[in-house]
Amino acid sequence: MDQIIHPIALYLGLALVGLGLCVALPRARVSPQIIGGILAAAGLGVVLVLMGLKSKDALPSPYFYVFSLVGLGAALRVVTHPRPVYSAIYFILTILASCGLYLLLSAEFMAFALVIVYAGAILITYLFVIMLATQAPTEDRTEGLKAYDTAAREPLAATVASMALVAVLTGMLFAGSAKLEPRNAGVSADALLLQLPRRVEDGLKDAGLIDRKERVAYADGKPQIDVEGRRAMVTGPDGERWVGFPENLGVQNVEALGFNLLNAHPGSIEIAGVILLMAMLGAVVLSRRQVEIDEEAKARQARHLMESRGAEGGA
Repeated sequence: MDQIIHPIALYLGLALVGLGLCVALPRARVSPQIIGGILAAAGLGVVLVLMGLKSKDALPSPYFYVFSLVGLGAALRVVTHPRPVYSAIYFILTILASCGLYLLLSAEFMAFALVIVYAGAILITYLFVIMLATQAPTEDRTEGLKAYDTAAREPLAATVASMALVAVLTGMLFAGSAKLEPRNAGVSADALLLQLPRRVEDGLKDAGLIDRKERVAYADGKPQIDVEGRRAMVTGPDGERWVGFPENLGVQNVEALGFNLLNAHPGSIEIAGVILLMAMLGAVVLSRRQVEIDEEAKARQARHLMESRGAEGGA
């Protein structure tokens, strides 16, 4: 960490950001969000300036600062804006800024996944749920909003917990991440090919090493694939033979991720879908109940007006 920024300076900057966040959180009466935003921006600016001075010869791309400022500013508005709909929209802006950072790191899949999954599916679902379940006031008035939307319940505790988490993650990133062993340490990157025989077969066909009629051979229900020797036994009209892998045949990161999601964690995807569906159903029920209440109020108002006009006519 000393090569990038002094640890004390980093944690002092994070403390200043946390103070600004605590001040910017909405309150029931006086909410000095502008002052909190200035303090948070000052803390972030101090950290960035010190990082730039410490590593003059290895400054990141200018787009890094643009995406970082947009993302952090939008994230601040997510937790400080009194209207849930606008908070969700600011969260979409945070996701898009994070996608820009992933593109700078050449992680295109993560960028596209964030847009498709979060901004394109989950956030849109949340917006529908919020708009159906929340009866927001018109114009810029906030007196019709619920208390949990206009005022933070535990601003100090939330700020301390969040900034402590950021500090711990930052320290692990600079000091402890190199000591962590990967989950599949010692396992070959191509070991997954044993479970993807069609991937091997298609790769051999695309390279022109086997005929279209040949297939990967099986013995006792298992594909005859030698991962360490990078070869596979294929069977066809001419019998069986061993064929070596081409140089570009291997499991890509996107393929491994997709296989793990659908093979090892299919329940997580199904549970997420059920939760989103139940959220939409709950929003429909709440909105229908609100419509029934509004209809009853309109009927009472109409009866009151008719009685008032009848009383005036009788007088």
